[in-house]
Amino acid sequence: MNITYIIGVVLALVVFFLGCIMGINIGPNAPEGAPPVTVDPNLLWNFFDAASIFIVIGCTIAIVVASFPPSALASVPKHFGVILNAGKFKPLDIIDQLVDLAQTARKNGLLALESKANEQEDPFFKQAIMLIVDANDPDKVRAILENDIECMSARHEDAAGMYDKASAVAPAFGMVGTLVGLINMLRSMDVTSGGGDLGSSMATALVTTLYGCILAHMIFGPIANNLRIRDGEEVLCKEIIVEGIMSIQSGENPKALREKLLTYISQKDRDAGSSSSGGGE
Repeated sequence: MNITYIIGVVLALVVFFLGCIMGINIGPNAPEGAPPVTVDPNLLWNFFDAASIFIVIGCTIAIVVASFPPSALASVPKHFGVILNAGKFKPLDIIDQLVDLAQTARKNGLLALESKANEQEDPFFKQAIMLIVDANDPDKVRAILENDIECMSARHEDAAGMYDKASAVAPAFGMVGTLVGLINMLRSMDVTSGGGDLGSSMATALVTTLYGCILAHMIFGPIANNLRIRDGEEVLCKEIIVEGIMSIQSGENPKALREKLLTYISQKDRDAGSSSSGGGE
């Protein structure tokens, strides 16, 4: 579970709502006898406007739908599963599997890896093993696998780009809503009677900008960033697989292979991998 994403979004919303309803009475201009902090939940109604919500959310969704194909839009529920599943990609487990494959290949030859390939749930890992089992040229194997990684990363970037688009247009439609509110305010002004209720009308006009900023920076921005983080984790694991498979095909020593693959991860994780490996011998 990606607990930091949940904590961050919830904390941002809590801080925002508290900021809307809190009053801090500190300083020389504070009312005499007033408590340092006051809370008035009724102040939240100052930040609610149904027409503004309709304009910002409705137009943002409409532009995203107009900008991307149905296949991309249908993947939106899947994206939330991806960003919440922070522990899916485990480089150390992949390194252990590759070292085990290297030991099997040194003892029984590359053909013995076919049964190991059939046990793999990851299609990319299975494909990589079968490519060397079928005695393909090493350059061809690397080219196929690296092209697979590049295409996958491009698809992931397209998915993150959808939220970048939403993050970009939400504040823009917040400004559009503000302009709509200002136009209505100016048209309804009665100059002869003092100009009408300018304060209330101006507040309503500015609320749409607030909604646009909230959508862009509290909702869509973190989603796009987390999708790119998951992409980086998956790319790292697949790069480890590619390097490990190529080393197995060349007959590299399993112990040397482990040391090489551990360089792909952080020193902290590398030390943990080395200690667990030592404990199992």
